[in-house]
Amino acid sequence: MKVHVIPNAGEARADQLLHKTAVVIDVLRATSTIVTALSEGATGILSVETVMEAKAMQRTGDLLGGERFGRKIAGFELGNSPEEYQSGRVFGRRVILTTTNGTRAIHKAERSDHVLAGSLLNAEACAEAAVLLRRDIALFCAGSHDEFALEDGLCAGLLLDRMIALSATPIEADDLGCAMLGFYRQNAGDIYGTLVRSASGRRMAKLGFGKDVQFCAQVNRFDAVPRLSGDTMTIV
Repeated sequence: MKVHVIPNAGEARADQLLHKTAVVIDVLRATSTIVTALSEGATGILSVETVMEAKAMQRTGDLLGGERFGRKIAGFELGNSPEEYQSGRVFGRRVILTTTNGTRAIHKAERSDHVLAGSLLNAEACAEAAVLLRRDIALFCAGSHDEFALEDGLCAGLLLDRMIALSATPIEADDLGCAMLGFYRQNAGDIYGTLVRSASGRRMAKLGFGKDVQFCAQVNRFDAVPRLSGDTMTIV
């Protein structure tokens, strides 16, 4: 089984995704939020690219969630902080989500045979689900504004580490995958510190979302594996 890493949404090409399982990774914060929302009982997450599209798609009972440049969108019930999606707030509700980077990556990944949402929060379960689908795998880092994001690479390395442990067949990683595997193994004992020191982590702290960084740094908190079914993310 071959695994390669896409460094950011802007660099994704069709040939990297066709006939593969894509695992979209946006640790800070879209895929962490999707994993949390579905773990908390949301019926589905509809990812859209624009604010206007989100408003147009809203039906009775739906919640609008998302951010632009880190901040909650005016008029939306929810932002992009995973903790907002807890305490029963999304239980039994569909969420229409739009974010700066993550939802764009999910749309690009639709060219794949299967699309999963991966994060540190569900790394073990996500790696296992991807391996069981028996396709070559693209670890699709959403990045930040078409640049590589360190926290997404760290998660890609963790996912690759678990895939190697879980797969019955050898895993062949590309050069970036090998680099991220080594980076994860070097920093496995300080996941939170690595996120805090990243450019995205520092930006989140400046915006007042330091608690989100701490939340998103938790490894294997959830067993949920969001999977794209039609246009909506649901639990595998």
